[in-house]
Amino acid sequence: MRGAGGRADTKPSSVLDIWFTEGMTPLRLTKPLIAVLNELLDAKRNEEEIWGLEICRKADLGPGTVYPILDRLTERGWVTSREETGPHPGRPARRFFAFTGAGHEQATHALQMRELSRTRRGLKPRDPGPQDAG
Repeated sequence: MRGAGGRADTKPSSVLDIWFTEGMTPLRLTKPLIAVLNELLDAKRNEEEIWGLEICRKADLGPGTVYPILDRLTERGWVTSREETGPHPGRPARRFFAFTGAGHEQATHALQMRELSRTRRGLKPRDPGPQDAG
């Protein structure tokens, strides 16, 4: 979204445009971004570490989709990453991802606002995953 003079607009156009850092252009809350956020939230909730290819597998998305999302989340301070330090014979070191405190709050808020928007428009809430079923 570009405003006058080619500069980035400073207002999100809808609830699906979310802000990560002041002055940055918003990212659309797309299905792939939602899937990545949900996998990171599940890992945090279950106190598990999650690595990039595991996010790909669980979200049913390719690495060409997931890693750019993770990079953008990292650039905006929502996610941190670290490389595996222990032995990992026969494979490359894993890159683990986790929310920052602010990132966790912002992701939770963005997904809650999305659900509220869907409800107001008469759309079904997302199907609860196994972690949500009770």
